[in-house]
Amino acid sequence: MGNRQRQRNELLPGSVDLLILKALLRGPRHGYAITKYIRDTSDEALSMGESSLYTALQRLLLTDWVRAEWGASENNRRARYYTLTAAGKKHLAAETRQFDDLVGAIQRVLHAT
Repeated sequence: MGNRQRQRNELLPGSVDLLILKALLRGPRHGYAITKYIRDTSDEALSMGESSLYTALQRLLLTDWVRAEWGASENNRRARYYTLTAAGKKHLAAETRQFDDLVGAIQRVLHAT
């Protein structure tokens, strides 16, 4: 984007869990890798602080939508890796459909003539 700085947007309430689950769809990731995936795939338009991330991950662990285990990161440091469960995949699919429906409804209102 040249010298222009990208605008960072606030995440919508409820979207944090959805974005984390999506980040885990391709396999286990540690916290930093989750935030990097979200930042990179949104062309740096979305970012997530550690507090939001780890609060959401704890919530997702309690609902059994993700599980966690300790392992070594790329730089050989101890890291907690999160994995999407079958229940998490099912929830992600349902929430994605619901989110798409909501965004579609909002777009219809915004683009109505």
